[in-house]
Amino acid sequence: MKVKSQPNVFESISAYMRDLGMPKPLHPLVALVKYDSDRISRKNAGRSFLVDFYKVSFKEDFNGNVKYGQDYYDFEEGGLAFFAPNQLITMSNEESCYEDGYNLYFHADLIRNYQLGKNIDQYGFFTYTVNEALFVSDKEKKVLVDLFENIASELENSTDTFSHDVLVSLIELLLNYSNRFYNRQFLTRKAIHHDLISQMDTYLASRFAEQLGGVPTVLEVAKHLNVSSRYLTDMLKSLTGQSAQQHIHDRLIEKAKVILGTTRLTIAEIAYQLGFEHPQSFNKLFKRYTNLSPNVFRKSFNRI
Repeated sequence: MKVKSQPNVFESISAYMRDLGMPKPLHPLVALVKYDSDRISRKNAGRSFLVDFYKVSFKEDFNGNVKYGQDYYDFEEGGLAFFAPNQLITMSNEESCYEDGYNLYFHADLIRNYQLGKNIDQYGFFTYTVNEALFVSDKEKKVLVDLFENIASELENSTDTFSHDVLVSLIELLLNYSNRFYNRQFLTRKAIHHDLISQMDTYLASRFAEQLGGVPTVLEVAKHLNVSSRYLTDMLKSLTGQSAQQHIHDRLIEKAKVILGTTRLTIAEIAYQLGFEHPQSFNKLFKRYTNLSPNVFRKSFNRI
């Protein structure tokens, strides 16, 4: 029986770079690697790493199929992927990992005393899966390359009083542009994403009909759709203005309205049918969304 090897764990960028056979970083808390000048050795292909810092990986050219949900989509432009600390990173065995691009690494200590350190969790793409990468146009690619080159230039400059501030500002600008480009991706790939929403609604309808117990959670729905829960929420917010949780509740309330108006089930029976453990929780949620209690809604519905 083959024993699965444990991932290599690295707390510092310097130790990680040294293990990969790369030059020592110019700054202990941030490093930028350009693929065409510092290629990762093939001996690292297939190895897994658990690192205690952020990683932004950018490929200037990406050719091949990318899995999205159950399907595959073709992309020929550059791609950008994000990794938060303590996410498992596996080096690709594919030739594409040697294409031109950049890897940016920065430690949480670099941004800890800045506003970015307080707001870093707002950049949800750090918790997306790799198949939810950002794919950029030629125009967007130029913006990103310029930013990476500015970071490289700043790292090569002699350290002064403003070095830290400038580096953090450049990283924050990179993340803000990424937010903008992700929003564009949600909008320009509407057909794909509306199909995902349709699949979500079909799943929710079956869950409410089957009475499997428990109100559907964002994590459960995202797992069914083969996407990350944060990507699902960000995509829905961009296209509908609702979070994934709100979307689930909205569909649940619509189902509750139908049951209230077409059956004689008690409020408690309806609550249990929809997955609530306590009728009071159903009453509270229904009133929050409709400004009416289930009983009042039923009475008003019957008077129409």
